[in-house]
Amino acid sequence: MQYHGEAVDAPRRAEPFHEEPGVPNVAVKDGAIAAGAHAIVTGGSSGIGLAIAKLLAARGMNVSILARNVERLATARMAIEQERRHPSQRIACQAVDVAEREPLEAAIRQAIGELGAPRVLVASAGVAAAGYFLDIHPTAFERTMAVNYLGTIDAVRLVVPDMRAAGGGHIVLISSGAGLLGILGYAAYCPTKFALRGFAEALRPEAKRWGIGVSIAYPPDTDTPGFHEEECTKPPETRKICKTASLMSADAVARAVVRGIDRGRFSIAPGWPMTLLHRATTPFDGVIARYLDWLVGARWPRGAAR
Repeated sequence: MQYHGEAVDAPRRAEPFHEEPGVPNVAVKDGAIAAGAHAIVTGGSSGIGLAIAKLLAARGMNVSILARNVERLATARMAIEQERRHPSQRIACQAVDVAEREPLEAAIRQAIGELGAPRVLVASAGVAAAGYFLDIHPTAFERTMAVNYLGTIDAVRLVVPDMRAAGGGHIVLISSGAGLLGILGYAAYCPTKFALRGFAEALRPEAKRWGIGVSIAYPPDTDTPGFHEEECTKPPETRKICKTASLMSADAVARAVVRGIDRGRFSIAPGWPMTLLHRATTPFDGVIARYLDWLVGARWPRGAAR
């Protein structure tokens, strides 16, 4: 549906972000995006991750970006530095594959050691494999899950203790429209994005107890180099389905995500097609989330240590 680890701005007109009501979330005092605070962005060397990192820098945050490609990291760092509100802001980069747990831990520990506990984590690293089910090699299934899902789990696990100790923050998981609807041609990709949705829903009530907000974003196809690589193996039926939603730029998606953070939204659906799809596939998520929160609150008093 969209590949956010490798992306560039789209020349096409972007659709606006629309509010998605419903699931309760925690609001960080004075806002999660605060000048001088630290933000960590995985997959931050290009695409949606880079676009978000630039917006956070423009809001005065110190930013650490994590990605695999050293050259792209260097280029991205210069681009983010140009967006800083003040030259004293620090932009750090770490070359790492989020699918490799120990190197990822070392990279995040170094980022926290340099710039302090993160106030914001954006988990944007991702890969996609498109094609008919029998044409996709088993290793592609493993790689996609390792990066998109397990890499996100590890990043969140590594960041939460410091974020919690520092008084809270906000975590954003970048899913996809393919995390709302199973799509022919994305047998390897869709399950990883559905998994993120389940993780976000399970994490949210726990994170509330720690003063940490959680958001999950469902971008449509985003105009990126990875998207165009996908086109080479994407079945014609998949192309037909994906064309029902407009191609968006990374900047448009990033603006939607940052606005969602500011408003404490749990679900962020950029553009009308994704908003409608989200409402159609999760019509009672707000009611259910509030009911589950009530059940948990009845047995787990607010503020109780866990």
